Amino acid sequence: MRHLATASGAALMAIALAACGGGGGDGGTGAGGTGGAPADLVDGATFTMATSADPGSLDPQMSASSILLQLSGFAYDSLVSSASDGTIVKGLATDWKVDGTKVTMTIGSGITCSDGSAFTAADAAANINFMGDPANKSAFIGVFVPSGAKAAASGSTLTVTLAAPAPFVLEGLAVAPMVCKSGLANRKGLEKQTAGTGPYQLTEVVPSDHFTYTKRQGYTWGPNGATTAEKGMPQTVTVKVVPNQTTAANLLLSGGLNAATITGQDATRLEGAKLFSSQLDALVGQMWFNHTSGRPGADKDVRKALTQALDLAQVREVFTAKQGAAPTTFSVVPPLACPGDSVTPALPKGGLDAAKQALDAAGWTAGSDGIRAKDGKPLAATFVYQSAAGASGAAAAELAAGVWKQLGANVTLKAQDQTALLQTMFSSGDWDVAWLPLNVSSPDQLVPFLSGPAAPNGNNFAHIDNPAYTEAVTAAAKLPGKEGCATWLKAETVLVTDADVVPFANQPAKTFGQKAQFTSGSSAVAPTSIRMLAG
Repeated sequence: MRHLATASGAALMAIALAACGGGGGDGGTGAGGTGGAPADLVDGATFTMATSADPGSLDPQMSASSILLQLSGFAYDSLVSSASDGTIVKGLATDWKVDGTKVTMTIGSGITCSDGSAFTAADAAANINFMGDPANKSAFIGVFVPSGAKAAASGSTLTVTLAAPAPFVLEGLAVAPMVCKSGLANRKGLEKQTAGTGPYQLTEVVPSDHFTYTKRQGYTWGPNGATTAEKGMPQTVTVKVVPNQTTAANLLLSGGLNAATITGQDATRLEGAKLFSSQLDALVGQMWFNHTSGRPGADKDVRKALTQALDLAQVREVFTAKQGAAPTTFSVVPPLACPGDSVTPALPKGGLDAAKQALDAAGWTAGSDGIRAKDGKPLAATFVYQSAAGASGAAAAELAAGVWKQLGANVTLKAQDQTALLQTMFSSGDWDVAWLPLNVSSPDQLVPFLSGPAAPNGNNFAHIDNPAYTEAVTAAAKLPGKEGCATWLKAETVLVTDADVVPFANQPAKTFGQKAQFTSGSSAVAPTSIRMLAG
């Protein structure tokens, strides 16, 4: 699956769920050319990019945030990669075969970890077994690695046995980062250091300020054979924490940054300055309701009314600064496994007046202060969204909250950075409505977020329990590849119909470059694609 959560700069795509593991988003446009090998490449330079927040722990298998996935990409590799057209290409594995519930791979020779030790098929098996074991609570179980997957090694051969059919198993493995033996033996150490086979090694951490990575020599096993011997690859990568998009845009223009993901009016400003950019299509607006018992979102009538009351086209226009489009599926990042329209037909119609009537009929009565209540309990909602969405995101959130207040809900708005927002969603649970996009290219990787064990014991942070969805995805998973697409889309329609989760805005996310070029792959910047330019 592809991610989106690509926004390491803007963090608009908060949870990166899968992306093109190797090189593949838009090749880039703007100053310096649109493809090919740019002239005046510079060796030995430092590449500085922005991220919107400190992810906290750097353990690459315990969080699916886009910030961590971007950082992990510098130090860790995956078993295979995915090209821009969706083709699976080599990574740590040189060949592979899927036969029903068995996946067989050959791990390449000469692959070394940052500590100089060899990476082996046995290490790969240990990674799969860790991520596939529910007891370890890896963020990637059921997402990149099927739940219950068991792996074994013999020489250079890795064999993964699946507990059930997984139609897009290779797409998931194309994103799952592999940890070296030393890291597997010391998970605590992974929180502040790296132990991977990737093109860079983490050499400095200043919390909430920056992360520094240094290029490894002799790296030849990158996505589809990428190496660190390419001319123009930076010697050092510095990832700076820059919470404010406008500040990041100003730093790009002044030369203080080489890359940042920017949206809205600041993006328009950078386009006017003719900066290079690489684009990754993404879902940026997705509305979730907390289904936990006792929360207003546990009432389907409330969820549907809150959704129905909004003019989603207007909210989308404000949220994306008129640069967005209406989503038609939950998976939006190309290459799409299952194109179609699972969203539009299921959206409630009628607007604010119809929503008021629906709540009246459901027993939610407005008091003298306009706030509705049922059985003595007022309709109060804590609405959380990403502060990194900038002024347009805040304006859209205020627009939605204003409509809901007219509906009769007492709404409390909370803007949080990506790290704090994920903490709220997965740990504290103190939220009722959230705007948090999950970006994928294949629908199977969303299943753990939309069903199954609830947070903190699983990825189902909204505590969704929709039997019709579960029935549909169970049927879809039994069908090979695209044969199951109609059923996967039917499952998504069920969720929108019940207002369990509602996608409302797509937007091309542009990562801008200054004196550097790159492509967007599994994150905003594919590490092995970076080339530094003179000037």
